[in-house]
This record gives sequence, C-alpha cells and structure tokens, in this order.
Amino acid sequence: MSTDHLEYDAGTVSALAATSIDVFDTTLRDGSQQEGLSLTVDDKLRVAEQLDYLGVRYIEGGWPGANPKDDEFFKRAPHELKLDNATLVAFGSTRHPGTKAEEDQVLRHLVDAETEAVCIVAKASSVQVRKALRTTLEEGIAMAYDSVSYLVSKGLKVFFDAEHFFDGYLAHPKFSLAVLKAAEEAGASTLVLCDTNGGMLPSQVESIVREVKSRSGIQIGIHCHNDTGCAVANSIAAVQAGATHVQGCINGYGERTGNADLTSVIPDISLKLKIDTIPAERLERITPVSHHIAELVNIPPRAQQPYVGSAAFAHKAGLHTSAIARMRDAYEHINPELVGNGTRFVVSEMAGRSTLALQAERLGISLDSDAIAKAIEQLKRLEHIGYHFETADGSLELLLRKAAGWEQEFYEVESYRVMSDHIPVGNSDILIGTMGSSKAAAFTATDSSEHPMNYESTEATVKVLIDGERVIATAEGNGPVNALDAALRKAIGGHYPELRSIHLVDYRVRVLNSAKGTASATRVLIDTTDGTRVWTTMGVSENIIEASWQALDDSIICGLLSASGRLRDTDEGCL
Repeated sequence: MSTDHLEYDAGTVSALAATSIDVFDTTLRDGSQQEGLSLTVDDKLRVAEQLDYLGVRYIEGGWPGANPKDDEFFKRAPHELKLDNATLVAFGSTRHPGTKAEEDQVLRHLVDAETEAVCIVAKASSVQVRKALRTTLEEGIAMAYDSVSYLVSKGLKVFFDAEHFFDGYLAHPKFSLAVLKAAEEAGASTLVLCDTNGGMLPSQVESIVREVKSRSGIQIGIHCHNDTGCAVANSIAAVQAGATHVQGCINGYGERTGNADLTSVIPDISLKLKIDTIPAERLERITPVSHHIAELVNIPPRAQQPYVGSAAFAHKAGLHTSAIARMRDAYEHINPELVGNGTRFVVSEMAGRSTLALQAERLGISLDSDAIAKAIEQLKRLEHIGYHFETADGSLELLLRKAAGWEQEFYEVESYRVMSDHIPVGNSDILIGTMGSSKAAAFTATDSSEHPMNYESTEATVKVLIDGERVIATAEGNGPVNALDAALRKAIGGHYPELRSIHLVDYRVRVLNSAKGTASATRVLIDTTDGTRVWTTMGVSENIIEASWQALDDSIICGLLSASGRLRDTDEGCL
C-alpha cells in the first residue's frame, strides 16, 4: 500500500436522500462505560435479547480479549443468544504501531470471536496519532489499511470507527480524510465518523458529513457523544447529510454525559424524517424495551426522556389538559401509542376541572360538578401541606372515589402502635431476656471489637374492626414500616387471602422543610404490586411513622380494590 493518502481524491458519489438507516447499538460496549453501570455476562445476554426484540440491525457485544467478562460473553453468545433480527458485532482496535496485522493480538481476538462483523477503532486525528500513539502520520494510515485488509481477508464485515474524526478534520483535514480513504480501499463496509469528545454542533456535523459523503463510495456512519447535549441532534444532522448508519445506546448510556440516545434517534428518524430504521411494526416496542433495559442495568428510567419517559406525554396544567381533550395534537407532537407510550393527565394544585374529569373518566369514576369541586378543594388543601398527587396515582384514585361518595368497607382502623428496642450487645442479661439464651448467644457471636453491634427489635400492634369483629394483631419487623405491614396483614389476612399476592416494592422518603431539622414534615411514597400492576400511594406528616402508615394503608386498600374486581380493567391507578 502506498502512503500518498494525504491527498484525498474527490469522488463522484452524491449524498442522496436515504430510504433506510442501519441502527447500530453499542450499549453493551460504549454504554457500559457509564459511571455506575456494571453488567454481568447474564445481564449482557438479556440486554442483547431486548435489542434484538426491538429490531436494531447491529449489536456491539464488547471487546474480546480486553477482559474476562467480554471473553465469556462471546463464548456463550453463539449457544445462548438467539438473534432473530440483529447481527452481533465484536469491537477492537487497529494493529499496534510497528507490528504486523496477522501477528497482532487485538486483531486475532476479533477473528476468534467468530462474529459475522467487527468494528475497529482508528485514530483519525493527526494530534492523536502523534501524541497518543506516538507514531508518524504515515504509520497511522498504514495501521488503518493493514487492519481492515487483514480482517476482510478473514471474511469479516468491517465497520471502521474513525475516532476523533471531527476534531481531527477541523485541525488537519487531509490526514483525517486520508485515514478514511485507506480504510475504504482496504475493504471496510462503513466509515463511521466519531465525535469522540462530544464537542460538535449540528451545523458542523452536517457540513463535514456532507463533504465526506461526496468523497466516498461506501456507507457513511455517525457516532456521537452528548457532551454538548447535541448527540441526538448531531446524529439527525448526519443522516440529513447522507449518513445511513447511526450508532448510539438505548437510553443514552455511555461515559461522561453519554452517547446518542437511540430511544430518541430511532423515532426521530422514523416518524419525523420518514426514513426506515427498525421495522415499523416494532416501533411501539421502544418504550417497554427502554424500561426493561433500565431495569436490567439497574438505573431508574428518566421520566422526562423524550418519547419513552413516563412524563413524555403527561399533562399537568389545566389549560393543557382541557385542550388535549378536544385536540390531542395541541400538546402532543405524535400519537404516544406509536412508541408504546400513552397520554397521562397529571393532577396537582394546577389542575382544572377538565383535568380531574378526564382522570375520573379514565378510572371509571362518575363525578358530578359538585364532586369535582369538592375534589379540587381537597386536592389543593392537601398539596399545600406537602402532598404531591402527580406522583401517587393510587392515593389520587382514592381521593377521587371519596369525592364521589365512596367509602372503603374492607376494615376500619381503631389504632396502631409501634415500639422499638435498642439494646447494646454488652447487656447480655437484657438480650437473653428479650431474645432467649440461644438467639442471644448467636447474635453476640457476630459482634467484633472493631464494629460493635446492637440488637434492635421493632414491634407493631394494630387494632381493626372487620366484619363487626374487633381484631388485635401484633407482629415484629426489621423496622417500623415492616412491622406495621406485618401486623396489618396479620389482622386482616384471614378475611382477605388475596393479600398474599400484594407486595411492597419500593419505599421513599423526602424531607419537605429541612430548615426545621428533625421536626420537619416528611413525604413517604410506597410502590406496591400485585404481580401485574404497580401503584403508588403517599402519606405526609411531621411523624415519619404516621406518614408511612398513611401510605401503607392506602396501598393495601388499593390492592384489595383491585383484587376484589370492583374496578374496571385499566392500566391506571390502583389497578
């Protein structure tokens, strides 16, 4: 191969409008570099299944040879990962300076991964070649050519990630273009232009991609990071300039501020540009897949995420909700169902009559004008003291039902009490009296001089009236909320066996006026599920146990309502 690539000859291929885009997901490689995100091999296999279910074209699985986890992934994937749509891609780099491609360990690991396609990264910035690789520009070009040529000779489809391309192009365009030409001549299928430090703006990306497209005879791709908050916009700009391959991560995962978020890129291209990405019938899967992967990686979904966020089509102001009732596109740029999401009417002190009426209608609750006025007055009073109904659909539904004249008849709480004992392990006599000799001995044995332990016991007693009978139940727990939950279930469980399928899944506390210190009011939110649906209930009080009880009591009532079949089949509220 000659080294005269510093002069890049203009091609004749024009940037024609694309009819389809190849979506390349790098969540398992680039996305996993996000701070706080750590995937096991099992996690990676499950995420890949979801990406295939969504319908992306390529899934970058990781870097074979870089770590034992990725080695295990590529070893297990052929037997455990059944991909119906996507092609698995192994990632690596070009050969090292001064070595031969056929002798380079990185390239050998790529071949041994036995994937149909590979993606290799090469420095496309003269500054990076000189300072990071500490070699000549000619060697940087040769590394690109030799590596692609070797991998192509092994029958592999090669994606060529031109790292630092945009910064390199702005500083030394001849070299950056020469690296691309070397990869193209060597047989790469796609030249992927990388905004590696995420510093570009859409106008820059569009101009540079258009120039590269005019000079190349093969597919152009884009890989953007989000350091300017423009990763999605830059990806769209690249497509408009002729790129037909887009790389990114589900939910925008990635190091620093993340990669281009495919949950925005895909619907933007599909619905706004009218260019095919994933199969059209699968677009409605993007919201559930986004949330499923968020659960797999153990990072809570972002409510304000475009298209797929829980708040993406939520309407709070009364003016908005009344307009939505008459004309949905007034405040919704697409039909939410196209991306598997839905319209939500969020109720708060800003709510108008139409908001509550719409919410009640969705829940099958009949509210006349007097009941709506009563509900609005009650809601505003409660939100003034710290309630926040837009985050507690279960408690909101109970409020609306009570405004309509409903009263729950499952049980009546007479009183409850919580006691906690805190006993240092040194008080062995007290421990024995409280726990018994065998339990006390076992507990004391876990103590150490470095980390002294204490014995804590929480006991709750609940008195309820149920079917005319007064029931008193006492239970222990690992804290006051757990003990209260256990005691209430003990008191009413004989009458309502359906409680066995109702479980608390999350418990959150927020201090509302921290300036008061320990006298501050607290807001408690509890998420509960019956295995099919999840509902949220709330309590507010200066006494955290009282706030917890309010939320717990509402959660149980919602669960009993749902289980008793008294509510119509809907996905909202307590259901």
